[in-house]
Amino acid sequence: MLEIKNLSVAVEGKKILHNVNLTIGTGETHVLLGPNGSGKTTLLMTIMGFPKYQVTDGNILFKGEDITKMPMDERARLGIGISFQRPPVVRGVKTKDMVMASMKDKSTPELVATLANKTDLTEFLERDINYGFSGGEIKRSEMMQLLAQKPDLALLDEPESGVDLENIALIGKLINELLEKDSPMHSRNSMGLIITHTGHILEYVNARNGYIMLDGTISCMGDPHEILTEIKACGYGQCAKCAFRSAHHV
Repeated sequence: MLEIKNLSVAVEGKKILHNVNLTIGTGETHVLLGPNGSGKTTLLMTIMGFPKYQVTDGNILFKGEDITKMPMDERARLGIGISFQRPPVVRGVKTKDMVMASMKDKSTPELVATLANKTDLTEFLERDINYGFSGGEIKRSEMMQLLAQKPDLALLDEPESGVDLENIALIGKLINELLEKDSPMHSRNSMGLIITHTGHILEYVNARNGYIMLDGTISCMGDPHEILTEIKACGYGQCAKCAFRSAHHV
């Protein structure tokens, strides 16, 4: 459903991603780990189509269609949604209105109220988007908008960042609902790519494959929990040494 082929990306003339390859099937959840500044967010922003991120080589295919040059709004309509690590404050736009816009033509006050109750944001619907929200409230607001959109591909940038333990548990529950984790794999229509630096979200959301990104390149892949265990024991520095040895192995 999502296929990234030999993708290289530059930002303001500086190359950030180098020959990235990644495939996610329908119903699957994959997780991308790596130190800060390794290119993880750049990959998500590129998939979403933000114009700042220029594809210099390679292709992005979604549902069999090449979306490499597709505008961001068309990608959203095609079924891609994103949750930001640091979402912006939007003054003058009520949270309720954003949720209704995300639902398109199927929005009703009752559905909005149901989502607000589910995300514990009933009292925030009439407030400007993210204005004066805590870290946990911002993340729940992002999840409410994604649940309203119901994208086929959810891109989640560090959903546990700046969130306390109680909120992480709720956000994990919301992600599981978004990705249809209660349904068997063959009946799911959604898939997810989750960025995490700490790996805390993996205590609440299961992922099929894990990847480590270092210096704009995916250096290895495998079971996400095994990868996380190694990172906790040895740090990302050991990952860099391992990647270097692999690249120079004869």
